[in-house]
Amino acid sequence: METAWMWIGFNLLVLILLALDLGVLHRKGREIGVREALLLSFGYVVLALAFGGCVYHFLGPQAGTEYITGYLIEKSLSIDNIFVFVLVFLHFSVPRDCQYKVLFWGILGALVMRASLIFAGAAILDTFHWIIYVFGAFLVFTGVKMLITVGQEPNLDENRINFFMRRHFRVTPGFEGNKFIIRRDGVLYITPLLIVLVVIEFTDLVFALDSIPAIFAITTDPFIVYTSNVFAILGLRALYFALVSIIHRFHYLKYGLSLVLVVVGAKMIVNAWFGAKIVPTEIALLITSGIIIASILFSMLKTRAEPTEEELNEAARWWVPGSPTKTDSADREKKGGREP
Repeated sequence: METAWMWIGFNLLVLILLALDLGVLHRKGREIGVREALLLSFGYVVLALAFGGCVYHFLGPQAGTEYITGYLIEKSLSIDNIFVFVLVFLHFSVPRDCQYKVLFWGILGALVMRASLIFAGAAILDTFHWIIYVFGAFLVFTGVKMLITVGQEPNLDENRINFFMRRHFRVTPGFEGNKFIIRRDGVLYITPLLIVLVVIEFTDLVFALDSIPAIFAITTDPFIVYTSNVFAILGLRALYFALVSIIHRFHYLKYGLSLVLVVVGAKMIVNAWFGAKIVPTEIALLITSGIIIASILFSMLKTRAEPTEEELNEAARWWVPGSPTKTDSADREKKGGREP
């Protein structure tokens, strides 16, 4: 009964936060300034940490440590999404006043998808313990892949989601305000804004396949996994608007996030192999915190001067799921290939 009330109470809190966000703070879809975004982002962090204090008090020190570690990992890995948001919004020239709506619905969809993946993952781990090795190997593989693709520029013109939707739906030439679908002369059209939303949703789905196994390496408690994920995602929208103008100053954080996946994946494999917590949660917290803090400080140090155009372009390069790199596209064109 206590478990049921925890789930009900937390989801009620999430619904209140979403209703407050959409229905009160940003009902008119206005632009969000940096100061407001920073305050909102800070507020979500404070709320997440306060919830962690409640977990520590009511569920015990171990659960509290697992929640904080999971939240730190999920919050850090959510920066992946921000790099992608910047790339996608720039490529499609999404007006700033439309970006908030895309992110709101995108993150709402992300919450639903991640909840489904978390419960499915928990059930799979409970039934097939060996799958933990698959999760761990996948995290290590993804971390290495992300390290390799840090400096590669994605070709969003050939993004598979973009290509599919333009091929199978009527698309308006430009944006129609902040509408996703319009009816013109009795015919339904989708707008480029809907394509942007679907690209972002697909990207989050792919990133969730990394981040959710990452937190399962810390704990298999569905409540801890779910709550830490939700709090990391809830503050993502505000964090984007707070960092978008200075995203180039976090370029080397990409390397840190990639290493975090490798470390967490290795921890998952080692602990599963020995059947014990050879690498305890507290050590994982220290290692991941150290990697993230070091990569942020190094980024700030290396980018303290006025950025050049090349540095700004370099900062915007990141892996966008479903998008070939421009190098791959150029190589394919030389060979006479057409299909993206």
